[in-house]
Amino acid sequence: MNASRRSRNRGRILTITIVVAIAAAAATGIAQPARAVAPKLTLWDTVSPVADKLTAGDPSHWQVVPTELLMLEKDPPQAGSDPGYYGRDYSFKGDAVVETPALTAVFSSAKGCVAIYARQDSPRKESGPTPVAWPGHKTVEVSPVRADGEAATISHMELLRNADDEIVLEATFSPPGSPRIAGVFSFDRTGIVEVKPAANMPHVRLTSPIAYGVVPDFVGDDLIFGGPENVATNALALPVGNLFLGLLAGENTELVVTWPAGRQRLNLRPQVASGEGSFSAVDFDNDAQCFYLAPLSAPGIWHREPLLPDFLEQDVKIQWQRPFPAKWRTQLPEEDVKTTFTFHESRGEVWRGVTGSYIYPVWFDGDETFYHLSKKVQPQGESVIYCLEGRDTPVDVATPASILKQTLGRPAADSILDYAGRKLRTHHRRGADGVRRACTCGCTEAIEAVFQAGNEVSDKDYIRGALDDMIFFVSCHVERINEYREFTDDVLKIIGAKRQASPELKRYLDGLEEIVQQIPQECEAQKDNMKTQDATSMVKYANELSAKTLALTAKKDPANLQAYMKLLEAWRGMGGAQDYVVARCHTVARNLFQAAGYGCASLPAALPVAEEIRAQCRQILRNPDGYEIWADY
Repeated sequence: MNASRRSRNRGRILTITIVVAIAAAAATGIAQPARAVAPKLTLWDTVSPVADKLTAGDPSHWQVVPTELLMLEKDPPQAGSDPGYYGRDYSFKGDAVVETPALTAVFSSAKGCVAIYARQDSPRKESGPTPVAWPGHKTVEVSPVRADGEAATISHMELLRNADDEIVLEATFSPPGSPRIAGVFSFDRTGIVEVKPAANMPHVRLTSPIAYGVVPDFVGDDLIFGGPENVATNALALPVGNLFLGLLAGENTELVVTWPAGRQRLNLRPQVASGEGSFSAVDFDNDAQCFYLAPLSAPGIWHREPLLPDFLEQDVKIQWQRPFPAKWRTQLPEEDVKTTFTFHESRGEVWRGVTGSYIYPVWFDGDETFYHLSKKVQPQGESVIYCLEGRDTPVDVATPASILKQTLGRPAADSILDYAGRKLRTHHRRGADGVRRACTCGCTEAIEAVFQAGNEVSDKDYIRGALDDMIFFVSCHVERINEYREFTDDVLKIIGAKRQASPELKRYLDGLEEIVQQIPQECEAQKDNMKTQDATSMVKYANELSAKTLALTAKKDPANLQAYMKLLEAWRGMGGAQDYVVARCHTVARNLFQAAGYGCASLPAALPVAEEIRAQCRQILRNPDGYEIWADY
């Protein structure tokens, strides 16, 4: 067989294959009635415009849009063999509906929006309630931002891709008297919707019953807007980075919004009419870049718990149970600062540099959830429980952090999640060797045991090592305190420059200055106790104590123990003052981080300076030590 005949045969075989595939698909029935739940990805044509709210009976007359449009021809096998039929477009008779395993999206032509419903027929918890029938709960409506009350329609739908792995549609919106607006919406099996501006769509409105809006941060504390105690009357300008989390009314649904680096802006619109949630919508300036939406749904995926007076000094079991394993968190007031507490897996105590010891306030015991609040962490206001990251989370359960990784990619997501910045710095000079508690209390306690046993002469080298550990520990504290001093100077320079350039922000800036000035004030107040205003004086004083301690190891003497106990008090007085100062500096920096963010929300002109100051705070809060905040903060 020559090459020309082989080529013709291959072409004939390819044509037959295409025709057979189309014929087989056609034999199944092209426009079959909708099933209760369609597998994988399915694109529907509703035949006629849908109502404002879907019901389970709506799909009975809908038609499936085939993945191969040639199946719509009168003779699909013939059409598949004739290039004259190729390039066919699809024209929707009604509205387009996209169904994925995680969501349903309705392109409502009459309302001029894309309504996204979170699927609730796959509960995350094995012991959860009976599955809810399709289509689920409406999470958000996406539409171009326009003046309130102005009508718009979707005037045209173009099908760009319809496959088993992805459906892509371009929607053209037509507000009266305005240029056409177009956006491309992409769907896949992950439950993430990509929205890409195509023409004149720099703004979108995400209409959703948001009870709480969360600006997550993985080094500082999250900003949480909303709730009955923080009712907004005007739109709030949020100092967001690349991630926003909306906790929707009903406590079973969340909306995650992510976007790449740029000049995006996000505003929360308050709920002015009676309805669910504190906020009615998010107005998002997308900087003409794509952004991503992901509805997350599970029974009790977030929870609001009022903190009642009878929570004080009691172990209180609440009714809420976590729907799946994750890193669940809440904020509670500690030292008059909102502090993030991750739920532990059992009851226990913690020690803090300022507040001292107390029972850790939130934990799980199996499926049960407990609080124990005290005078140090008081029952004030409410506690909002949610998760940002997984922890032993099933692979099929998404979290905001996993959405961030999927949408922005790991390099960009890693810079936001900042795992390196969350690692505690160490005061352990010798790592795992030597004294385990690398602090003045731990080292002096270990040395005391040697003197108590009368072994100070034979264990001289051990004592010298512990003393060197203490000097290293104190040096680390002094270095950290100096970092906070430099941070204060940098922030004061920013405030001074902005105050001169923007006198209308004076009250806002004065409040921030009052907070950051607490750092040098704390250092000054503890100056005599620390004995270490700078590295030079620290080395001198610590070396004096070390020399006096080592002198007691020259010969065995019954008076050595008593003499050492006086030195022990000096060591601990110095170290304890430093413990207190670094903890207070950290608390002040977190307070500034929050005040800058909350304060600018109702003062949009302050947003740029808030972002600059918050960036300084985030940098200084990176790599704290255990005397500033606990591990896994």
